[in-house]
Amino acid sequence: MPSPRSRRHRVPVLIAGSAAVGAAILSGVGVGATPASAHGISSVVYAELSEGQAAGHVGVELQLEYDLFVVSAADAEQVDPLFQDGTEAWEYGDADEQAAALDAYADTALAYVSDRFTVSSGTERCELAQVGGYDITEQQGVPYAILTLDAACADGDEIAVTSTLFPDDELYVVGTETILTYDVRGSSGSAVIDADNPEFSVGQSLPERLWEFFVLGGEHLLFGIDHILFLLALIAGSRRLREIVVAATAFTVAHSITFILAALQIFTLPADVIEPIIALSIAVVAAWPLFRIWRRKRDADADADALSPTSGPLGIDRGGWIRLAIVFLFGLIHGMGFASALGIDEAWSWSLLGSLLVFNVGIEAVQVAIILVVFPLLALLRRRSPRVALWVSGLLSAGVAVFGLVWFVQRIFGWE
Repeated sequence: MPSPRSRRHRVPVLIAGSAAVGAAILSGVGVGATPASAHGISSVVYAELSEGQAAGHVGVELQLEYDLFVVSAADAEQVDPLFQDGTEAWEYGDADEQAAALDAYADTALAYVSDRFTVSSGTERCELAQVGGYDITEQQGVPYAILTLDAACADGDEIAVTSTLFPDDELYVVGTETILTYDVRGSSGSAVIDADNPEFSVGQSLPERLWEFFVLGGEHLLFGIDHILFLLALIAGSRRLREIVVAATAFTVAHSITFILAALQIFTLPADVIEPIIALSIAVVAAWPLFRIWRRKRDADADADALSPTSGPLGIDRGGWIRLAIVFLFGLIHGMGFASALGIDEAWSWSLLGSLLVFNVGIEAVQVAIILVVFPLLALLRRRSPRVALWVSGLLSAGVAVFGLVWFVQRIFGWE
């Protein structure tokens, strides 16, 4: 086995199949069947703070992407056996062996975490001690290590958290974010910690917390390549403004329903079901206008208006309403994909609901912005050169459909 340092340039092969919420837009194109291909950040740390067993103590539970944790800790602490044992356990997929590998090098793993995740009370840094051994869980089908800690803090002072776990300069992942939930010192809620804002105080104002979730929602759509392509397919297949408005509304309503249900752990589906269906939805929605063009192209002049809807409710024909039904159904699946970015499993609360709704508003803000930029340009092209516009719409739809089919096959078979 190579050392962790020599493994550095080969690490994308190791972690491509296990990023929890997604790679950035460019790296996500080639990842394949994993959630990394769908969403906007390369790895997510889940942290939960609660009242400790003794006065002045805070309970901490961290969930860390297993293979990334092993490689990063082994490299940072220069412990090659951890890399060897940990990656072997990861490759075999045995949860007991994965936990045993971390338990065998608990001091090394804790040293890595303690240098990059801190809990403070006032101006004093709390002392972190591990409680029990490691457990293994899954987030979207990806192994995560659960590390339970006890933070000995000064009693009565405001609690602050700093997280710089899996930073960009390790060269393994880019843009790691920590999703924090907390119920401590009389404060409860959720927050997002990233490289730009690495510190969070539980006394942070509600507007500040909600703004972070708004930005996270916007980034999640903006850097989620498959969600972007789905939206482009909707735009390319819409001849009139009312069509894209109705389609976008149907998609919004649908994914909002399952987004809230999934994020609150009321109803969801496994990642190996969600991800292929999302890919298939891209292909189907993108192929729909191509089917309409093929059916309506009767002669040399018909192609210039092949996407024009005939009369019907809201000016949308029967085929258009079928398309809307398909968009709505697939929107339900996309909502579960959006929710996976948060990984929140706390009980219902108004604070949590507010965070989820603002996250969703961030998604919609970026969606509307894309529509306002792309659709007018396409509409202008249709006015000035209908035939060229038809070719552009057709090629865009065909390209998106191909991407969707490729991803569908990759995600079904688990290919990278």
